[in-house]
Amino acid sequence: MDETVAEYIRRTVLKIPRDEIKMMLQKWGFLSEAQLQTLNFHQIKDNISQEVVQLCEENSADIKQAAVLDIIYNHIYQNKRMWSVYQMKKSGEELEYFDITDFKKKFKRRLRSALKNVTITFKEYEDNAIWIRVAWGTPHKKPNQYKPSYVVYHSQTPYVFISSSVLKSTLPLLCQALIVASNYHDIRDMELRSHSLNSLKDIVFKRYSQNFQTCTPKPLQGGNVEPENADIRIVEENRSEKERIHRLNQEVFGSGPQPKLEFAQYRLETMFKSDPKMDVLDKKEPFRCLVKFSSPHLLESLKFLAPAGMADAPLSPLLTCIPHKARNYFKIREKKGLYPESFVSP
Repeated sequence: MDETVAEYIRRTVLKIPRDEIKMMLQKWGFLSEAQLQTLNFHQIKDNISQEVVQLCEENSADIKQAAVLDIIYNHIYQNKRMWSVYQMKKSGEELEYFDITDFKKKFKRRLRSALKNVTITFKEYEDNAIWIRVAWGTPHKKPNQYKPSYVVYHSQTPYVFISSSVLKSTLPLLCQALIVASNYHDIRDMELRSHSLNSLKDIVFKRYSQNFQTCTPKPLQGGNVEPENADIRIVEENRSEKERIHRLNQEVFGSGPQPKLEFAQYRLETMFKSDPKMDVLDKKEPFRCLVKFSSPHLLESLKFLAPAGMADAPLSPLLTCIPHKARNYFKIREKKGLYPESFVSP
């Protein structure tokens, strides 16, 4: 077994929590059950990794087998990576039969025609997700296995989730290979990003209720006790206002789970409206600006704006339409003047 392969397997095992090493090696399936029985999983991880490497040497492991173990680790700990959503588009609405063997063949052929020094590994999962790992090299250097790109593609859908390497020049090659292999003709960055891959899937696959989850904020201790001399009309008005805000918040955010987003970015374009007599603008050009929001959990934060008294209820559609607009990204771009155009989350 090549020394670089042995070192890569050793480092991959070291990343895995000790209590989960046996489980991941079983999912890997490269080592037999009899070989796994010889491993002592109660010793320090460095010793475990050395023993795993020795067993892999007996089986003559190569970089492709090592890459599969890395895919399994990243599938389980997918939130350690930053994911971006890309949407592909066909010229028509026709549906085609998806052939996984043909997809792999076209993907490899297209990528290797542009760059020969690449390691391409596939692994299929039960939810029709194809995980693709690409380690990039150069015309004169072997692929760097420690900075790969990951692609998650759900067959029969136009959506691709990419966690790219630090080499930005590899992204166009990756996108070109994807549209060729999947028989699409265009691919665009939806500018929707997150560490939570499942949240991104929930958004584009509409796997949450139409609205988002709402939550009635807990009152402060003693908050329900009205002063003895309080005007009953003021008390009733405050109660009615709280009920109105809660009702409107419920209508906007709903009761389903919320995707975890950390950033939102809007590109706004609008025309000034003013009295013609004032002649404020000499040219009829639109006003453009970029607005960014950030929060550890953006949608959760928006949900509490109205109950906290920081915004009127209901919230502006600009703040609550992010997932809906993201799903209709191509429609937005094809219609002039419809914004927000882009979205970002972590």
